[in-house]
Amino acid sequence: MLKVIKHKGVLDITKQSATGFILVIASSARLLAQCARASGFKPLVIDLFADQDTQSYAEDFKKIKSLEKRYLQSAVDYFIKRYQVDQVVYGSGFENYPDSLCYLSGCLSLLGNVPDVFIALHEKQGFFAVLNRLNIPYPCVSFNQQGELEDWLIKPMRGQGGVGIKHYKGEEVGSDSYCQKYQIGKQYSVLFLADGLQVQVIGFNSQWTVRLDECCEFMFSGIINVCDLESERKTQVVEWLKKLIPLFQLKGLNSLDFVDDGVCSWLLEINPRPSASMQLYEADLFKRHIRASLGEITHDLPHIKGCTGYQVVYATHDIMIPVDFLWPEDCVDLPESGVICRTGQPICSIMCHKMQAYLVMSALQTQQLNLQKRFLVNGI
Repeated sequence: MLKVIKHKGVLDITKQSATGFILVIASSARLLAQCARASGFKPLVIDLFADQDTQSYAEDFKKIKSLEKRYLQSAVDYFIKRYQVDQVVYGSGFENYPDSLCYLSGCLSLLGNVPDVFIALHEKQGFFAVLNRLNIPYPCVSFNQQGELEDWLIKPMRGQGGVGIKHYKGEEVGSDSYCQKYQIGKQYSVLFLADGLQVQVIGFNSQWTVRLDECCEFMFSGIINVCDLESERKTQVVEWLKKLIPLFQLKGLNSLDFVDDGVCSWLLEINPRPSASMQLYEADLFKRHIRASLGEITHDLPHIKGCTGYQVVYATHDIMIPVDFLWPEDCVDLPESGVICRTGQPICSIMCHKMQAYLVMSALQTQQLNLQKRFLVNGI
């Protein structure tokens, strides 16, 4: 287990021969639990699904209804009292629950961005004002949109994974949403480590979305650790990060989403926590996330061999997971038997690694179609 010790005011990150327990919390915590276990920790897991593979990686787990503080608190108290755990790594799902992050920061050592940083990056008016000041391009935004305008989107202020993003059709926009001009182009992200001042790029990725319904037209669907952008454009994105990291004091593992139209790159958002792209790289990123959170970045990343892709499989109709369903080996985020997946909800995810990108994309698509065919007979 990693522990930080101060020697004359300097942070020294050392190995601690203690229990090795670490608390991981996310709406779906399989990824963090798997990475923590691979890094030699004993993950204690809190999430909303308690998938089969999440349980297999967890030393112990608690399934809760929501990441809202009133549901989270009893589970956290349980782990603190039973395992004396004192460190927590958080993932996705806290966008709408900043109070929960503040609570965690008050009772545990919070590894990753502190709540103030997390909150600041989701205060959209302030965030885009910073981009203006730094001359970083982004698609036009409006916080008081009126009338019908062509090719604008409604986005939630504190969204994740594309939930709630839809085309603007002149309707009233509430205070919890804003409008942004739709920008044509390819979707990319960059996964990076930060120590509050410096950036270490882990990799550039290509990602894609899927339309589930009229209220979720741009849901995150998949990602691959391949990016066909020219080096000059990648350098430009890294320059953005060099400006933004010290200003926001970003730490740990983060990702930045952007779109490129072939002429210019446009910043969309920063996700100030470990993202799905973390699992595309074999670099012990869980431990690196902790070290970067504590102010240390190591520069010995391994060479990337081949291509790895990740695809979310959404339910095309209501289904119930049958008893003893035989999941293919490349599937993860596996719900237990008897779980009901409603139309538009994720069923599972697929991972694929091959030496060429087109083979990865083909395999992901084929496996998704095969799974959806198998579930046609399990509708409810």
